[in-house]
Amino acid sequence: MNSSNMFSTLELHAEGPVARIWLNRPELRNAFDDEVIGELSHAFAHVSGKAEVRVIVLGARGPAFCAGANLNWMRRAADFTREQNTQDAAGLAAMLRTIHESPKPVIARVQGDAYAGGLGLVAACDMAVAADTANFCLSEVKIGLIPATISPYVLQAMGVRAAQRYFLTAERFSAAEAHRIGFVHEVATAEELDAKVDALAKALCNASPAAVRACKKLIADVAGREIDDALVAQTVQGIADIRASDEGREGVQSFLQKRKPSWLPA
Repeated sequence: MNSSNMFSTLELHAEGPVARIWLNRPELRNAFDDEVIGELSHAFAHVSGKAEVRVIVLGARGPAFCAGANLNWMRRAADFTREQNTQDAAGLAAMLRTIHESPKPVIARVQGDAYAGGLGLVAACDMAVAADTANFCLSEVKIGLIPATISPYVLQAMGVRAAQRYFLTAERFSAAEAHRIGFVHEVATAEELDAKVDALAKALCNASPAAVRACKKLIADVAGREIDDALVAQTVQGIADIRASDEGREGVQSFLQKRKPSWLPA
């Protein structure tokens, strides 16, 4: 699947079970506007519905990953009414949710700087690998704004304590600091970046597709919940359901019989 001709701001390629979506406006530092937001929503919905796709990698062309909002878009938005601002923000929120709720695992390949809404893109992915030269910045308060739409994902990724610093100070921080606070999972040199991403993609492709989907839902359902009778009952039901499923039975049988499961090539 090579669907780059479907988009003007993105590239979309699939290599076997791995779909790669590339932000492709390096001359604008891959800053987003309503067109980019719409195309990202469409691209993720498109590949998420493909049975053969097991992993999605979100990357970017050029030196920057994503510089946040496009300046021309910001100029237009400066004259928006409150209703127009609400509609505008809703489009961004829907796009981030489409990425976050994809049934396929999503890896952010962060080869360069990510600022403002760019951090939202990284945080909406399930995991992130960053080049050691990448910098990050939640710069909104510098221009009188707040990172509201991206906050559910960024808070989940970096935690409340780190957010209390970086939301409020708008300090730039390094890839090493992003790793220390848990915002990215791995840091690599530019030469090692693709190998790190590919290792994660391979691990995900080796896992049961149904179990990976169920794990994404499990995390969303359990995170932040009080451990009460209802939650315990839900988790009991979850393991019973997956054990009784076709892939669950096949996975256990293949393990006991010391053979590859059906979702892996023979």
